[in-house]
Amino acid sequence: MSAVSNDLQSLSEQFHEQGYLLLRNVLSPEKVERLNAAIDEILAQEPQDALAYNIYNSVERHDEIASLIDEPALLPLMVQLLGYNIQLHISHLTIRKPNPQDAKTATQSFINWHQDGPHPQFPAIGGVTSTYYIKTCYILSDMSQPDRGNTKIIPGSHNKPFHPDSQNVDDKLHNEIQICGSPGDVFVFPQNLWHAGAPNRSEFTRRQLFLGYSPIWMRPIDYHTVSDKLLKDASPVRRQLLGVIDDNPFKYYVPDASMVPLKQYFAGDAGKSGYAQ
Repeated sequence: MSAVSNDLQSLSEQFHEQGYLLLRNVLSPEKVERLNAAIDEILAQEPQDALAYNIYNSVERHDEIASLIDEPALLPLMVQLLGYNIQLHISHLTIRKPNPQDAKTATQSFINWHQDGPHPQFPAIGGVTSTYYIKTCYILSDMSQPDRGNTKIIPGSHNKPFHPDSQNVDDKLHNEIQICGSPGDVFVFPQNLWHAGAPNRSEFTRRQLFLGYSPIWMRPIDYHTVSDKLLKDASPVRRQLLGVIDDNPFKYYVPDASMVPLKQYFAGDAGKSGYAQ
């Protein structure tokens, strides 16, 4: 498989400590080109005068995007970090065109500092929220330099009591960094890491595609029941990731081994990982 799957232990340690990973060259240039062509087709169906697009459940919009549901370069890492009883939680395509004048947009051209999750937030103990889901962010445009609408983060803010002095994304916070990557790189982070989506005041259009994974017993953000279109010809692994393992909902909590083919990738103890399983 890829170098990602060959170095799970050190990647897991870095993720738990820093709260993020930036993985280089996960996707080939050819795959990036196909994904961008798919995105062009999707955007052709959207309002053409928009400066920003937020398209949820994007795996339903194009087969090329759906192909990332069970991306083999990342699956072992997701299983190692969350356990094997997981599903696709969200697929969110974000486009941020250049907006140097900070014009207001209906679909948010920037997002202030926050943790992901429901409202009210996930429970916290001692000011720390557990990891409930993890996002993989596929970078599909040139984000190799800052101030191109990059994602900002506070490393380590997922595992200690933290609240930003200001939630305004324009205010530079102590220890903040911008995630800079090239097309084909992937940024991985948990929902409890403090992060923000910076405005794009450059000449480049930002294209990022977020696929998130959570325990199968959580409700997905994108859908109530997966569509027949996505299930057609789906492999056992993809069926699991689409939340289809058994008619008995109790099995979401206590699945039989045959229901969770992702167990083949798990190298830890599902009862002692410290994360929701």
